[in-house]
Amino acid sequence: MVDLKGLKFSKMHGIGNDFPIINEFDGEVIPEEDKPEACRILCHRNFGVGGDGVLFVEPSEVADIGYRMFNPDGSEAEMCGNGIRCFGDFVYRKGILKQEKMTVETRAGIKTIEITLEDDEPVLFKVDMGLSTFKTPEIPMTCDKEEFLDGELEVIDTTFNVTAISVGNPHAIIFVDNVDDVDINKYGPAIEAHEVFPEKINVHFVEVISKNEGRMITWERGAGITLACGTGATSTAISGYKLGLFDENILLHLPGGDLKFQVYEKENALGAFMEGPAELVFDGEF
Repeated sequence: MVDLKGLKFSKMHGIGNDFPIINEFDGEVIPEEDKPEACRILCHRNFGVGGDGVLFVEPSEVADIGYRMFNPDGSEAEMCGNGIRCFGDFVYRKGILKQEKMTVETRAGIKTIEITLEDDEPVLFKVDMGLSTFKTPEIPMTCDKEEFLDGELEVIDTTFNVTAISVGNPHAIIFVDNVDDVDINKYGPAIEAHEVFPEKINVHFVEVISKNEGRMITWERGAGITLACGTGATSTAISGYKLGLFDENILLHLPGGDLKFQVYEKENALGAFMEGPAELVFDGEF
């Protein structure tokens, strides 16, 4: 078993999506081969710190700073929208990178964070989440369609209309009449591990309130139910726009709080800016 005694970390959250963050900017703190087990320990809510994932700050040769994230099951994630806001707060607050605009290397590409300050305290974060793709081989999804837009997918005892999208990580967006009527504990894991998604997928059920407002709940790949998912909300905003359900400016209500999006078109693809808060909960030592 990995010995984490003396490990220094900070606990952050972005609208309820919570993460221990570990600074490896000046050198490795947890050996690479131990990271999966260490993250499983840290994320445990009874025997660890508790979290929807663990974030690592690293140096980068292609951006201002580097970002990595591991899920509670020890697998490495490409990116997390709420996590990257927490990451921006942490590196600014701790003086690792004292820039109001920074580029961040992630497994989903380079992202840009713009920080709004009040009395030199970071309070709001705007992130260009980059471009999405609906092409099934890039999600990946095994089917005979080039794109899977509002397509029927049989799951256990029902059929859902699913839109498959990637914003650097894969998401299944399902628009429903009322998210309160969805048994997410039953259908979330079944869709996550559905045979058509060879690398599994994040699952989101979405209720449209108006062309500029929606409500959503999430089952995250490798984590289960979470209070918020930033890349999932980004995928929801873009998918809703693609299907004509949302306009370009969208407010999404997640169980942990609200996120704002502005959808844009570039290079014949759709992307989005995400805006929302992040908060330091506490600094700790394991």
